[in-house]
Amino acid sequence: MRNDLTRRDALALGLSAAALAATGTPANAQSAIKAADVPAPKWAIEKGASLKMLRPVRFVQADEDVFRANAAKFTKETGVEVKVDFVGWEDINQQTAVTSNSGAGPDIIMGFSDAPHIYVDKLIDLSDLADYLGKRYGGWQNLAKAYGKKAKTDTWIGLPFGATAGPLIYRKSILKSVGFDKAPEDAAGFLDLCKKLQKAGKPAGFALGNAVGDGNGFAEWMLWSHNGSLLDEEGSVSINSKETIAALNYVKELYPTFIAGTPSWNDVSNNRAYSSQEIGLTANGVSLYFSLKNDPATAAIAEDSEHQLLPKFFAPISPMSGLTLNAMVFKHSPYPNAAKAFLQFMMEKDQYEPWLNANSGYWSQPLPAYADAAVWKGDPKVAIFKNTMNSTYYTGYKGPISAASGAVRADYVLVQMFASVATGAATPEAAAAEAEQRCKRYFRRQASK
Repeated sequence: MRNDLTRRDALALGLSAAALAATGTPANAQSAIKAADVPAPKWAIEKGASLKMLRPVRFVQADEDVFRANAAKFTKETGVEVKVDFVGWEDINQQTAVTSNSGAGPDIIMGFSDAPHIYVDKLIDLSDLADYLGKRYGGWQNLAKAYGKKAKTDTWIGLPFGATAGPLIYRKSILKSVGFDKAPEDAAGFLDLCKKLQKAGKPAGFALGNAVGDGNGFAEWMLWSHNGSLLDEEGSVSINSKETIAALNYVKELYPTFIAGTPSWNDVSNNRAYSSQEIGLTANGVSLYFSLKNDPATAAIAEDSEHQLLPKFFAPISPMSGLTLNAMVFKHSPYPNAAKAFLQFMMEKDQYEPWLNANSGYWSQPLPAYADAAVWKGDPKVAIFKNTMNSTYYTGYKGPISAASGAVRADYVLVQMFASVATGAATPEAAAAEAEQRCKRYFRRQASK
């Protein structure tokens, strides 16, 4: 069943119909989600409250459809009007900065990953809400705690809704034609695979442009798979290391095997290249497989596609993190209780489970109880995304997440470091030194505040 329910249909038919259309499963089917009997917080919703929310645009249409239907259900039950605006992934950081600096705008912004740590002084404490949800749905997973809590405290400054991973996706038949059943776990073997794919006319392609998900994801994978890190455990900048130099030298060898143009790729470029059969290997969220599977013209490509965790190379495990949806409530909102009530409502199982199922695996849950959702029991090619938020790798790894580490990612420091070496604009040593200086500037600014 295609996930092409329109917004009008979702709101007119209600959440049950939206969930049915999006997942192919009746919304009133028996749920396997276990929720503890925990007293719910009593939010004194402000008189005349209304809410404005900003969040990233969907890659799976049903994400938006069911999310909007859930918001409409909240309005019907509480009388609180909720206006949700969806904006491009490259725009969300800029609009969040404007909101923070101006002290006006949306009450709630659902940013990415470490965004709350950048704007921590402008946000309300969500600890009471996070404590309730954690007790009700089995605690919070690793990435949720890393991104939700202010570093070295138990104060929740964000409320993670889910994360999308970017594992490898490749054409099985193409890999087999060049002598591989799957991508090798070792760096030399992976380079050999990419060389053979390029020679066969079906090269690999990974974003080296300023792409929120794919560009950052590739750069972090390369760094972590060589046991490099932005920070050490104490929070000192550690990017200019022998491990980083090794990663940069590796990408210098790897880049010539890519399809042309990857330094300008955004978050949809590799989707298009893979769908048009220009490349045989990339890394992406489930949206690429999902769109191929649900289009008769490309269903055969989906059937021939396989997902695999990012190769670990020199790391102990696959260093695959997850780009996390992280909701923030700003202090300038006149309706903080209404905002908390809305976020709680959206994460309760009557709303969250249909939304999770509708995403077909694109977003994975931050609360363990939702691991029993129907979405993880269907297509085996989607199951790889189930445990995304169990990852121990995060932006700013290995140090504490902060406004400075968040700014480094938002400024694409790692992406540009790798891109400069790949394209021959800088040597590995020069690129690592430049990245180190850029990082230290952000941390000096943070220390001076």
